[in-house]
Amino acid sequence: MIDLGVSKLALIAVVALVVVGPERLPKVARMAGNLFGRAQRYIADVKSEVSRQMEVEEFKKLREESASVFKEVESSIQSTVNEANANLSDQADIFENNFTRPPLDEKEVFRKSIRQGRKSWGVKRAARPVWFKHSTGLRSRVQSGAARMKRFHHSANK
Repeated sequence: MIDLGVSKLALIAVVALVVVGPERLPKVARMAGNLFGRAQRYIADVKSEVSRQMEVEEFKKLREESASVFKEVESSIQSTVNEANANLSDQADIFENNFTRPPLDEKEVFRKSIRQGRKSWGVKRAARPVWFKHSTGLRSRVQSGAARMKRFHHSANK
């Protein structure tokens, strides 16, 4: 850096006054100040661009490292899944060979055939748990209309 002291600045001012003259000295000083400001802004822009480029390079390196780590983790997970599938297929073969289904009786077959399908009223009603029916006030037992009338008229008369 240039070492400018008070004595050197005074010498430069005197030389500029003699060379340029007193009439044009303010204009020259203003122009020198503008040029100096432009140079400082240009240097600051170059510094920020260089730092931005360095950050971009660091980000690219970080992204490449994370991608490689991700691929390693993915391959290890895939190998673990393949091992688990192999073990499960071995276990499934053993289970299928040792398991025999009991024969169904006619009543159970008939009962299963009645309550099939999503649109079946019985399937919809049976799908709700009893605790839900109690908490929402849904009936959990079927009651005839006459019994219901007797029940509610009896409580209204008291």
